[in-house]
Amino acid sequence: MTRIDAHQHVWRLKDSPRHTPGPSPRPHDWLDTPDMASVRRDFTLDDLAPETAAAGIDRTVLVQVLPDVDETADFLALAASSGLVAGVVGWVDLTAADVADTLATLCAGPGGELLVGIRHLVQAEPDPAWLNRPDVRRGLAAVSDADLVYDLLTVPDQLPAALDTVRALPGLTFVLDHISKPPIASGKREPWAGRIRELAAEPNVFCKLSGMVTEADRDSWTTPDLRPYADVVLDAFGPSRVMFGSDWPVCLLAASYQDLVRTTEELTSGLSALERAEVFGGTAARAYRLPLDRPREEAP
Repeated sequence: MTRIDAHQHVWRLKDSPRHTPGPSPRPHDWLDTPDMASVRRDFTLDDLAPETAAAGIDRTVLVQVLPDVDETADFLALAASSGLVAGVVGWVDLTAADVADTLATLCAGPGGELLVGIRHLVQAEPDPAWLNRPDVRRGLAAVSDADLVYDLLTVPDQLPAALDTVRALPGLTFVLDHISKPPIASGKREPWAGRIRELAAEPNVFCKLSGMVTEADRDSWTTPDLRPYADVVLDAFGPSRVMFGSDWPVCLLAASYQDLVRTTEELTSGLSALERAEVFGGTAARAYRLPLDRPREEAP
């Protein structure tokens, strides 16, 4: 089965002195803090390709970084010229009156057939009930009408609103990113674990086993630190609704790509071979309906 990394990013900084093929340069103010200094540089698919090859990863899902529809169009064109990227999770303004038209334009543009989902940086919204806003719900309904998936990027106190939203839109497939960022560094599991189990009871929700190392102690985390959180997710959703995601290059703040893949393989070592194949590819292919028949060596 095709091995898939269901969550990776690329970016080029507006002021970067490095000139490499990749996405258009843009401001990335979120990288301008001391704790992000080690990843404040360009990252492109050319940088990722040798890492995925060494880890036995065949395809990826490229996920939006900025709340910028032009970045999404850029990512779609980039994906269309790459045999590595199987799908793109982009961004649109869910609250805009013309959100359906924007989605249609993206789908009809270069690489539009590779748009598989939409994401908003809900974690940055100060209102924990942002997902419950009527204008947001209308936008999510447009995502559903476009036959796309919605990635939930939330923190634990936003999970109640996420649950309300999932229940209100049973026809829309949701994918929870980064297991909703529990406080792994503290070792605390509740109320996160209980809310995860509630969300997992809804059949239209999948979950990415991703983002854990950057929520743990970045300098000293161990696999046993992550295991209780991974076990909650695997038990609640089952392997057929859990997918591996690296969150590269953000993961480099705490782990190399190879170490991250090996750690996830260790966290899932108690599963059967078929269940591991689901986590490392089958689930992502099914949830996003990825066009895996595209040739791996597709030329620009």
